[in-house]
Amino acid sequence: MSRKLALPLFFLATCASIFACTKEEARVGSARTTNAAVPATTTQAPAEEAPQASATPPEKSDAPSACPAGMILVDGMYCPNAQEKCLEWMEPPNDPYAHFRCARYAEPATCKGPRVHQRFCIGATEQLEEGTQLPQNKKSYDDAAKICAASGERVCTSDEWQFACEGEEMRPYPYGWQRDATACNVDIMKGLGHVGRLVDHRSTPADHPNCVSPFGVHDMAGNVAEWVTDTHAPKGSRTVMKGAWWLPGKHACRDVQRGHNAVYAGTETGVRCCKDAQESEISAK
Repeated sequence: MSRKLALPLFFLATCASIFACTKEEARVGSARTTNAAVPATTTQAPAEEAPQASATPPEKSDAPSACPAGMILVDGMYCPNAQEKCLEWMEPPNDPYAHFRCARYAEPATCKGPRVHQRFCIGATEQLEEGTQLPQNKKSYDDAAKICAASGERVCTSDEWQFACEGEEMRPYPYGWQRDATACNVDIMKGLGHVGRLVDHRSTPADHPNCVSPFGVHDMAGNVAEWVTDTHAPKGSRTVMKGAWWLPGKHACRDVQRGHNAVYAGTETGVRCCKDAQESEISAK
């Protein structure tokens, strides 16, 4: 890929007006914030300066029965405060977005502080339109909450979404450490349309078989932006999006898109649901 790939004028305007494209701040906490819509508990693991190769609890073997059909079990030790270093940027130094898209990250990332145990179910794909393999779009946060609740599920928290995307390795991109415009439905430069009238460039999970996270979750970079509940954000600003969409924007697992309220629904906004995992017989004993 060329690190001097020029962003079209459309993107410069679109990123500013459609998304407040900012890097989500990493926080350290002893447990995730919980509320009525997001029931979850976590326990601390010892602090570490480097990621462990595998810290997954043994009950991971019960994956087939822990989650309903169409969902994947995410079970392991999550790092709330990951330090990632970009080694190479996509745009030249004098570009207005010079430090916006990272072409290559240093490997490995470093966990600054204690990890916490996460165990939950997440949609293997973005929520699909009935009768098709395309993800639903034009959905607001309020729509997402209703869609998930209808199946006994809920909108994912930002912590859950990030862990499902990056895995215990803390991969910056779900597929690895270097940005790959061919792996996922991202970096479309032409035919985007304009603000308020975007051209629909959604794709199916089969169109990008390499766009898979360490846990096996599809399309967590690009395609449609996915609503999550940011439990760390101040009250009133907890409706944010993760994963971005098909434009040449930020698609790293820890990036977050702010700037829209709970009723915004665009061509680029979709849904992915989470659910508490069923307790295994091992953990219950």
